[in-house]
Amino acid sequence: MVATAASLGALCCWSIGPIFIKQLTGYVDSWTQNALRYTVACLFWLPVLLHFMCVGRFDHRTWRLALLPVATNVAMQSLWAAMFYYINPGFAALLSKTSVLWVALFSLVFFADERPLARSRCFWLGLTLSAAGVCGVLYFKPDFTAARTLWGVLIALVCAVMWAAYAVAVKVRLRDVDSRCGFAVISLYTTLGLWIGAILFGHPARTASLRFSGWTAVIVSGITAIALGHVCFYTAIKRIGATLPSLVILAQPFVVFSISSVVFGERLTLSQLAFGVLLLAGAGLSVWAQEDLRTAPQGPAAQDR
Repeated sequence: MVATAASLGALCCWSIGPIFIKQLTGYVDSWTQNALRYTVACLFWLPVLLHFMCVGRFDHRTWRLALLPVATNVAMQSLWAAMFYYINPGFAALLSKTSVLWVALFSLVFFADERPLARSRCFWLGLTLSAAGVCGVLYFKPDFTAARTLWGVLIALVCAVMWAAYAVAVKVRLRDVDSRCGFAVISLYTTLGLWIGAILFGHPARTASLRFSGWTAVIVSGITAIALGHVCFYTAIKRIGATLPSLVILAQPFVVFSISSVVFGERLTLSQLAFGVLLLAGAGLSVWAQEDLRTAPQGPAAQDR
């Protein structure tokens, strides 16, 4: 029940985030809103980090181990916020789910126990279906050839790659670290990196023009989409593995689209929705193939699943 609640909590938190990010696009630049939202997340988990340090339950290696995940996270977060300045939340969230495929491909490269996945017909079928789904979603977008849309699509697809790199980096470097401590350190480092980006490339002074609704969006999205969403997801993974939580999160684009259609009037064509379902079905099939690999008996009979 805890794992189920954590999975659904991650789905809800990560579905709210894109709506607030899109709302903030009219007030501040992506660099500044990233820095503001991560500052909120950092302050949320800082007391937890201090508590673990005071009671002697903090692994001081975490400061060093978190550096690689932080580098990928800063890049991913910068791209994640930027794409909503070009495309709508539902469409962006749909494209971002291609990260599932990149996680699988990166796992083939970096984890020896995942390499038998390359012999899984189920995995390659899922990969093919997802690729066809992405092509269909893009092809049937009415303004796909517009320069603004092209930039948004490019940013979203690169962001998916960076999310996969971040997920793999966390798995490699922080597998033995408490999720709360690990993310507290990551949020602290990431906040510093994002503020450097905001100072260099953004306009932090414009935060003075934020009204109550803007600050509400910053605080609520910082706590839910960043501080709670990540930890809920990692909590679910530790209890029941990655497959079911990942499959639950695949519903995010449709939850985001449902909210965005009311708030921003976003619309997807029937063809886009059909290919979107195909994209997510392929991603889900790939995730399922990974779980099948982990649970299947090893030996000659299991070589060609």
